[in-house]
Amino acid sequence: MKFDVAIVGSGLAGLSVALHLAKSRKVVVISKRSLLDGASNWAQGGIAAVLDSGDSHEEHIADTLVAGAGLCDEAATRFIVEHARAGIEWLIEQGVPFTRDAEAELGFHLTREGGHSQRRIIHAADATGHAVQVTLEQKVRNHPNITLLEDHFAIDLITSGKLGLTEGGTSTCLGLYVQDRKTGKVITLAADQTVLATGGAGKVYLYTTNPDTATGDGIAMAWRAGCRIANMEFIQFHPTCLYHPYAKSFLISEAVRGEGGLLKLPQEAGAKAGTRFMPAHDERVELAPRDIVARAIDFEMKKRGLDHVDLDITHQSPEFLKEHFPNIYARCLELGIDITTQPIPVVPAVHFTCGGVVTDMTGRTDLHGLYAVGETAYTGLHGANRLASNSLLECLVIGRATAQHIEEQAKPASFPLPAWDESRVTDADEEVVITQNWEELRRFMWNYVGIVRTNKRLERAQHRIRMLKEEIDEYYANFRITPDLLELRNLATVASLIIESALSRRESRGLHSSRDYPETLPKALPTVLTPPRKMAD
Repeated sequence: MKFDVAIVGSGLAGLSVALHLAKSRKVVVISKRSLLDGASNWAQGGIAAVLDSGDSHEEHIADTLVAGAGLCDEAATRFIVEHARAGIEWLIEQGVPFTRDAEAELGFHLTREGGHSQRRIIHAADATGHAVQVTLEQKVRNHPNITLLEDHFAIDLITSGKLGLTEGGTSTCLGLYVQDRKTGKVITLAADQTVLATGGAGKVYLYTTNPDTATGDGIAMAWRAGCRIANMEFIQFHPTCLYHPYAKSFLISEAVRGEGGLLKLPQEAGAKAGTRFMPAHDERVELAPRDIVARAIDFEMKKRGLDHVDLDITHQSPEFLKEHFPNIYARCLELGIDITTQPIPVVPAVHFTCGGVVTDMTGRTDLHGLYAVGETAYTGLHGANRLASNSLLECLVIGRATAQHIEEQAKPASFPLPAWDESRVTDADEEVVITQNWEELRRFMWNYVGIVRTNKRLERAQHRIRMLKEEIDEYYANFRITPDLLELRNLATVASLIIESALSRRESRGLHSSRDYPETLPKALPTVLTPPRKMAD
């Protein structure tokens, strides 16, 4: 199969690139499940943008830099913030039903989230991501220049270096191998340009707010193809994931705290039950940046032997809560929690991968013809800690810039690409190996590479991941691939990158908190990892 542009991933980043390019290019969108199965569809809070005359680009930039703990790239931050309004206007043109407010300057309701000095979060009630994704999905499905390959898994990139076609040490991405999940058949897919928009890697941890698709596929593929990866130690834990035995990865939006929700100790805390604890941790209390709130909750839970804390917004009227948080209200009620009269039990959970594939402001990676957008990429915007609702914004702005850059490129020379070779592998005899390794990986990442880290824990994790990778690589080399094996292989690669990055940072900064290095160094530098040459070749 041959296309002008192949886009791997169907979240906001991938779909926005596809729609911007489809007027002039033949595009294929590869989604390993359905179009709506990614993290963008789960995003509750909204999109940060300066949309009110009482706000300013300088304030949004300043808030982002503060949250990023000195590691944000200021030029990248400025570029994204200054192009935010154009991105929002494009979504409105597409028909996204943002929540309206007749009294607001632009007619849309703006909320505030942790780390923001102003109300600048445009949203669609408490299901912004879903509203955006459903709107763009229909546009993509109806566009004649866009081909959809749902239930297809991207295996690996095909590069000129691996085919022995490199001139002057420069390698080009020529396409990729893709497996049809239903038939098991592997397709060789050629493309003039390839865009990785596969999202983050939350499933590398035991507890996450991410969907099952978040297995770091794009990051792992880019690493194997020879691209640099940066800042993987900065894994954002969302402070408030619903704590309930029958609720899987259900996020309680930061906007609940933005509208006055208070964090308190639960009944299990005894005499301290019902006491607010954030005032003892940060002067910004519940609206402190996510890393601070997550560490505060983690501290209180460990100190008092708790399995959760409470988020209380019962002081707001039932009408207000049902209007602003209809999905959270309905889901909690299904589980026997009436948020109008009861606090919500919450725990921190892995939420966002701040690092990723190194790119510039047009999404370009180290490999010619390969781009990365959204959570898969590292642009420098998020630094050591992502500011709330800047993620969908990054998808929008860099997605558009990527499409514009691709449109400016001349058509490259094409090469015949080899078919997938299964001649030396057999069907797996026991798949319990995959299940065992998957569970072990996620558990030791949670225990050893969590919210607070030590050198000893990281070294233990490094030892385990080396052994695990050897087992997985041997399995991959000898047996036919399956989606579970591919995800496990990618998760192991990403876990290794996180551990290596964490060990190399000898300070505490933002989301990386080390007991061995509690101080913050005077100069902030990103952690940039370069793959071995033989891997890229």
